[in-house]
Amino acid sequence: MKVLKVALIGLLFTCFCSNTYSQMNYPESKIVKQKDTYHGVKVEDPYRWLEDDNSQETKIWVENQNKVTNQYLSQISYREKVKERLTSLWNFDKMSTPFKKGKLFFSFRNNGLQNQSVFCSQASLLDNPVVLLDPNTLSKDGTTSLSGMDISKDGNYLAYGISKAGSDWVEIHVKNINTKEDLKDVVKWVKFSGMAWKGNGFYYSRYDAPSDEKAFTQKNEFHKVYYHTLGTEQSQDVLVYEDKEHPNRNFSAQVTHDESYLIIYGSESTSGQSMMIKDLSQSHNKFIPIVSNFDNEYSVMENIGNQFYVYTNYKAPRYKLVKVSLNNPTQDNWEDVLSQKEDLLEGVSFCGNKIISNYLKNVSSKLYLHNMSGKIEKEIALPGICKVNAVNSSREEENAMYSIVSFTSPEEIYFYDMRAGLSRRIFKPNCSFQSNQYETKQVFYKSKDGTKVSMFITHKKGIELNGNNPCFVFGYGGFNISYTPEYRIDRAVFLEAGGIYCVPNLRGGGEYGEDWHMDGTKCKKQNVFDDFIAACDYLVENKYTSHEKLAIHGRSNGGLLIGAVMTQRPDIAKVAIPTVGVLDMLRFHLFTIGRAWTVDYGCSENKDEFDCLYKYSPLHNVKNVNYPATLILTGDHDDRVVPAHSFKFAATLQKNNLGKNPMLIRVDVNAGHGAGKPTDKQIAEFADMWSFVFYNLGISY
Repeated sequence: MKVLKVALIGLLFTCFCSNTYSQMNYPESKIVKQKDTYHGVKVEDPYRWLEDDNSQETKIWVENQNKVTNQYLSQISYREKVKERLTSLWNFDKMSTPFKKGKLFFSFRNNGLQNQSVFCSQASLLDNPVVLLDPNTLSKDGTTSLSGMDISKDGNYLAYGISKAGSDWVEIHVKNINTKEDLKDVVKWVKFSGMAWKGNGFYYSRYDAPSDEKAFTQKNEFHKVYYHTLGTEQSQDVLVYEDKEHPNRNFSAQVTHDESYLIIYGSESTSGQSMMIKDLSQSHNKFIPIVSNFDNEYSVMENIGNQFYVYTNYKAPRYKLVKVSLNNPTQDNWEDVLSQKEDLLEGVSFCGNKIISNYLKNVSSKLYLHNMSGKIEKEIALPGICKVNAVNSSREEENAMYSIVSFTSPEEIYFYDMRAGLSRRIFKPNCSFQSNQYETKQVFYKSKDGTKVSMFITHKKGIELNGNNPCFVFGYGGFNISYTPEYRIDRAVFLEAGGIYCVPNLRGGGEYGEDWHMDGTKCKKQNVFDDFIAACDYLVENKYTSHEKLAIHGRSNGGLLIGAVMTQRPDIAKVAIPTVGVLDMLRFHLFTIGRAWTVDYGCSENKDEFDCLYKYSPLHNVKNVNYPATLILTGDHDDRVVPAHSFKFAATLQKNNLGKNPMLIRVDVNAGHGAGKPTDKQIAEFADMWSFVFYNLGISY
């Protein structure tokens, strides 16, 4: 492979400063003759070699791409100022919603700039927190993070997963909460698994160990559920459940609060579950199948004896709560407790002998208190446009703790006294962002097919709608995930610079229930892109901004969104930031857990779905046109959406772009899909992203 061709640094400097990029020299991406035939259609894949992330050739390519990207960014005079302001904005105390287990309260804390949040315990909410587990001590660079945990019913033991360099692979360790000492127990090759305590051990899910060289790309097959007993070697763990006939199914375990029942959920994709329940009172008891298909979602929220309260979208696309009796568990005998309403039922928790429901009404949260029969007794008041992030309560306690967040204010924690019917705030972060100077409004616009779509718009109060404001549109639209009001620290630096931040609630998401989700899947995926394009056009038509002042951004499935939008409408924006995106829609299912996404995307192995995928796949729809200034972001340890997607897309854009805008890729080293990324890496990435956005939108920072 030829090395990086940067002949004249001085010429590059002149090129960057004058805002013309025609003379940029990208690293050479060799072209190989690789053709695949899909249902009679021949498709070229000239950068297939970049899928081998372990090859020396790929590593050199990544290194050289990073050099070019860093050279470009280093010419932006205010790059360091952006980083300094982001660091200042990040530096405030943070706290997760506390929960109680045994006699103690638990929560995550961060004093501002710690790379990883620290897990703490308290005897009461008035006591000073005691550090129980500090992930910052697990690695020198802060790239080892916590990934899932569960506390034993008596509150004596903590099972916790650790992930290294952002990988989805997890090791489970166990800590004695009273002595703060780790036990010798270590469970390896865990992925897509929780931990569920029962007695002197816990259930978990894992795969067989992969080969070392394929650990981050190998297809994950034959997920299994095991039980680990404290004090024993992993080799002695008991296999609880496996399916030898269906290699692509995943399984997760849950134990009821009284530890009387084991629930196993099965899945073939990111949506839809089977469910079976086993009475643990006798070792010879068998699993009772409750649901054997994968058509709907099911989650056991509580049980009273053999009566199970299940949160589901079965015959209820906006979800409901039903009661299922093991005496007669067929679906015809399920009893509605909270029937489906016009609004989306987003969550349910039990508090003493009451039920707390969390609804989304036009993508903003509403909390209600019900009796055990489901009748509403009162609404728990919330402030304006906001999102309830968590409600932590139990049937043993007559109080709850919940958190709320908005686009302009970080997460606050409230304590709800059910007897008094009152909430009081117990934590408010002290950040330097002046929330009272900004406002959020919700608008509704029409998509290409006439569908009404919601969008949140946040900006400084009194902003003039003159068509010249810098604007940043973030989207996702997939996997039944709702994008609701949330405070993103990095967005604050854009708002302070006079920017307008927008979040449209695209089809494919879960904001309005399962029907809304399904209208953005498979061969209806184009609806998602149309919704996003219509949002951008709405902002221009209503004088919020212009296409030359517009930046678009999305992560993961949202990275696919940006890739599709920029290849379909290259004129839509001045800047595009596809991050850890799914960009090769013909081969995504061949890596790690990619096959699980086929329920949302479809699969190129099927003729009809291939036709749809090939039509919008970003990698396969790059043409010789002028593209927006593009910064592709990914991590070299991303084993969710493998970085080959981003590598191949970058090489293709660099070869085909006819304009002067830069086509750059930034590959974060020792970083994964995003979960657990240390604070310093987040700040560094966002500083580069926002510097790139400001520079190309013509913002003087």
